[in-house]
Amino acid sequence: MRRLREKLRILYHSHAPAALRFQAIVLVVDVAIIAFFVASPLLRGKSVFLWLDYSVAALLGIELVARGLAATDVRRWLRQFPVIIDIFILATLLAPTWLFNLGFLRILRLWTITRSGLIWRPLKKRGLGEYQDTIQAVINLLVFLFVVTGFVYTAFVGDESGIAGYVDALYFTVTTMTTTGFGDITLPGSWGKMASIVIMIIGISLFVRLAQLIFRPAKITFPCPQCGLSKHEPDAVHCKACGHILNIPDPGHE
Repeated sequence: MRRLREKLRILYHSHAPAALRFQAIVLVVDVAIIAFFVASPLLRGKSVFLWLDYSVAALLGIELVARGLAATDVRRWLRQFPVIIDIFILATLLAPTWLFNLGFLRILRLWTITRSGLIWRPLKKRGLGEYQDTIQAVINLLVFLFVVTGFVYTAFVGDESGIAGYVDALYFTVTTMTTTGFGDITLPGSWGKMASIVIMIIGISLFVRLAQLIFRPAKITFPCPQCGLSKHEPDAVHCKACGHILNIPDPGHE
């Protein structure tokens, strides 16, 4: 068991070529799992759905066990919020009928994989680490979009709201997040109005955050040795907070 745990630690955390190939395979599997989660509302009811559901549960369970064995402190690892979310997602896969109303939370898997280095290591290796905040903002927006769409579809589908299917729920979510508000689909009752308000407030906040990251000058992470300010312009010579001389390495300079 000790040798297995050491091997898994190397595979998950090392930068060796074999470890990087393993991490790339894990990332591809994660993307496939997320694609299944996005398509789940459309696949539900088909004969192949349960087979896919339990297959994904097996993959996620194996990956969770492997990550747990690779952790130095398993108890501390189990208390991490992304791990708790993954365990909950696994529960929805193992009991798709009982936890049907919470199945839309599976898309949070997209957020949990951004808490690891599987996505960011290849970007940093190619000198694209300064785009991490922007990519994270895009992912946060997508996660919120699909979580809210799943919630609206689960909680408000029916003739009274005008939501007849998943596409209608997605359409309502996008128009509400962007504050377009055509009014052709509305959530009924006081709870529907409150849900719409929350969607608008959080949605527009995520859009503003993404716009700021896209249009403002890119910054890199380089902690100032004097004051600790971590974000600076790539060509900065002095820290803008304390004036200390910086020595930011040029990733393109060999």
